[in-house]
Amino acid sequence: MTTGVAGDRKGTGAAGSSDLRSVASLDQDNKLDRGLSARHVQFIAIGGTIGTGLFLGSGKSISLLGPGIVLVYIVVGVVMFLLMRAIGELMYRDPSQHTFINFIDRYLGHGWGHFAGWSYWLVLVLVGMTELTAVGTYFVTFFRVFGFDLSRWQWVIELGFLAMLVMINLIAVKVFGEAEFWFSMIKITLIVVMILTAIVMVVINYHYPAVSVHGMEGTSPAGHAGLDNLWRGFTFLPKGWMGFLMSFQMVFFAYETIEFVGVTVSETKNPRTVLPKAINQIIVRILIFYVGALIAIMLIVPWSTFQPNADGSFASPFIMVFQYAGLSWASALVFFVVITAASSSLNSLLYSSGRHLFQLSQDSSSPELEKLGVVSKSKVPARAILLSAALIVLAPFVDMIPGISGAFVLFSSASSA
Repeated sequence: MTTGVAGDRKGTGAAGSSDLRSVASLDQDNKLDRGLSARHVQFIAIGGTIGTGLFLGSGKSISLLGPGIVLVYIVVGVVMFLLMRAIGELMYRDPSQHTFINFIDRYLGHGWGHFAGWSYWLVLVLVGMTELTAVGTYFVTFFRVFGFDLSRWQWVIELGFLAMLVMINLIAVKVFGEAEFWFSMIKITLIVVMILTAIVMVVINYHYPAVSVHGMEGTSPAGHAGLDNLWRGFTFLPKGWMGFLMSFQMVFFAYETIEFVGVTVSETKNPRTVLPKAINQIIVRILIFYVGALIAIMLIVPWSTFQPNADGSFASPFIMVFQYAGLSWASALVFFVVITAASSSLNSLLYSSGRHLFQLSQDSSSPELEKLGVVSKSKVPARAILLSAALIVLAPFVDMIPGISGAFVLFSSASSA
């Protein structure tokens, strides 16, 4: 691969470095600012693989397939890694592109490129609605721990979070990168601490009593931490073939933002040095942050414990692990980190959807759409970001409709279809 270590020195075949145009020459028509450093891109890549699909959606995934869900995460993860290698090859060749969708237009024709561009932008908006719903849900649950019921104000909370993240995206791309760095650092810390907690509990053969878990109806049964939790009561396809297929839908949703690092190339310093490192480390992140986290969860919480509430929602597996460990005070901290995870994903979605719409407007001959191809004084596509946010903001109003309290599942299903 061109973006591998050897490829960085020599290149391979037609993609060799000898026939690559310099970044400076490619940047002549690039209106955006290369304000993202290697540190920013590395953590954006990490943040792109960790979102509410792990923190909020993994409970449902485990309930559908039990320990077998680990294999599904590995299989889909390998597919996503190969996808990112392909995207990396294309972006390495032309790091001035604002989105990898441009290559569909270049190699398959304008019709396919037009269809793919608008379809992908719509998917980003739907996923943005999912993440905004998740932010509001966890924020309400966070304050419920302290005895405050803010459920009637969830839509206001969601609007407030969206406004804050839009401002971060409008100031400058460097500010966006810095925000993602700290968002990702918080998420990584929680996952590592959870895995270490699970290891300690297994080593000391920890037993826990029946507890009332935040976000879970009824009382969770008593149990113990151990390797036997992985196979005790295991049956192949516990929810049938339909459950097996549904698990793929949730896993694909969990990986849905993994490609975001490819969108940063046109705003990254030294992209041909930074991009290969970010992409080649994706498989390691998948093994640690998804496979490692899921195994750690099921070592503590028997997979059969994960059951839906009346509204179809599931308790956070991370909160369950810490509460089983006897750290009830840590639940509030977990809620805070999960809010951070959802905010990080939404922040990246605003960034990506804005860049994709910006590129679509530049490729359009419509005078109305061309107005979205204007950048602000800080060299960010402000109009494209604002229009994307205007559609994402519909999520709080959908959440207010009676009978649609499980809006997270609704939007995640639509965006992964």
